[in-house]
Amino acid sequence: MNTRISIDNLIAIVKSGGRVKTGIDVYNGKGVLLLARDIVVEKTRVLEIIKAKGIKSVLVNTALNGGLWDSDGHLIKVSSDGIVDYSNPSTDDEIIASQRVKQAFGDTAAKQIENRLKEIEEIRQQANQKYAEAKQSVKKVLADIKNTGGQFDYEEVESNVSELVDFLSGGDNPFSYLTHEIFSYDDYLYNHSVNVCAIGTAVADRFNSNFSKIVDDLINGTSSGINDPFEKDKPEPIQSFTCFYPEDLYDISLGFFLHDIGKVLVPDAVLNKKGSLTEEEFEEVRKHSYEYGVQILEKNKLKNSVIKNIVHYHHAPLFEGEGRCYPLDKNQTQVPLYVRICKLADIYDAMTSKRCYKEAYNPINVVTQLFRTYAKKDRMLQYILHAFVKSIGIYPPGSIVYLRNGQLAYVLESDGPLLLPFTDEKENTLRRQPDPFRANSPELEDAKTIDSRRSVKAPRDVNSLLPSYIRQIAVKSA
Repeated sequence: MNTRISIDNLIAIVKSGGRVKTGIDVYNGKGVLLLARDIVVEKTRVLEIIKAKGIKSVLVNTALNGGLWDSDGHLIKVSSDGIVDYSNPSTDDEIIASQRVKQAFGDTAAKQIENRLKEIEEIRQQANQKYAEAKQSVKKVLADIKNTGGQFDYEEVESNVSELVDFLSGGDNPFSYLTHEIFSYDDYLYNHSVNVCAIGTAVADRFNSNFSKIVDDLINGTSSGINDPFEKDKPEPIQSFTCFYPEDLYDISLGFFLHDIGKVLVPDAVLNKKGSLTEEEFEEVRKHSYEYGVQILEKNKLKNSVIKNIVHYHHAPLFEGEGRCYPLDKNQTQVPLYVRICKLADIYDAMTSKRCYKEAYNPINVVTQLFRTYAKKDRMLQYILHAFVKSIGIYPPGSIVYLRNGQLAYVLESDGPLLLPFTDEKENTLRRQPDPFRANSPELEDAKTIDSRRSVKAPRDVNSLLPSYIRQIAVKSA
């Protein structure tokens, strides 16, 4: 039976230690999957994301193994009109029903791991599809510009980018699922455009949430900052400030996607030169932003100031005295926040991508280098840098990492990250499935921490070592 239950009720259940399983896939208005039917929700984060997307209630289908359980595993009763009864089951029939539900779930930890593996695979497939569509779009844009002398179909680009943005905004750090694509393609310019859009959008979205809340706290007096002198009683916290509105974020993402559009007018021999560039060649590359890129936008009559700023200034300085920046007609305080985000995304992707003249750098080292370069240089840049580091997901779900003791582990969640070891110290596949653990746990012994000196792997790279329960899901689409 389908019963519609409010998101607030579901969040309350999970907050109190309970569990939720819908039995029905939950999608947003554009068809992006927000919650798979067989995922057992034990954290409020995914429900809060669904609520933020404007979804006030979801269907729960008990006939498809959906249901609500309290912290003791008792089945929570729900009336046909969605009213939740939080009391424990009192009749024998209800207790038997709860026991049957527990039996259906089997071992909770094992079931959760299996569900998480399936979830990672499903989101990765969606990510691959969105990535391929966006990549095809930028290919067409660049081909059109070459063939027409500067014209391209802006509306088609807008449509493709909006779908990618909806996907990137539809879950907890979905950008990390695109990492497989980021490191495996050879045609750099196409992928770089999509990568910067994906990275930048994830960072902008997180920065927007975090910074808007900081300002809200000041306005509402919930921080040791601004208080309304005319208010005798402290008001209930309300959202009074938003840094970027949804339409702003779409424009920003479009700018990220088109940031390097001017490179199509730079000769390939210069762009792909294996040796060092001469000063004249470097000047030709510089023109892709403040000259060629701006020319193309003007030729297509694109007056959007957000897009133009990103194309024009994504190599501008982020702090006073930063070297090799251009153009220099703005100082760091005049460079819009979204342009600063674009620059970090641009640098990160350029350094972690393989080129004809260099190998890809280890993402962990790149993030470390960026942090050392830009930390404590500018107050606003600190907030952007924090959002950047949190959004990148150095250890993406579905990737393989080495532990210091020589074990290999599968990443279930970037947060932590949450790791599932599958080999012993000599890289022999474990016969039994161990319990996952958080790599940032203060009680964790040093030997179990991640070995940051070794590169992150994809499942296909260690296929022969994967146990069957990981291989059958994780390598399926590799």
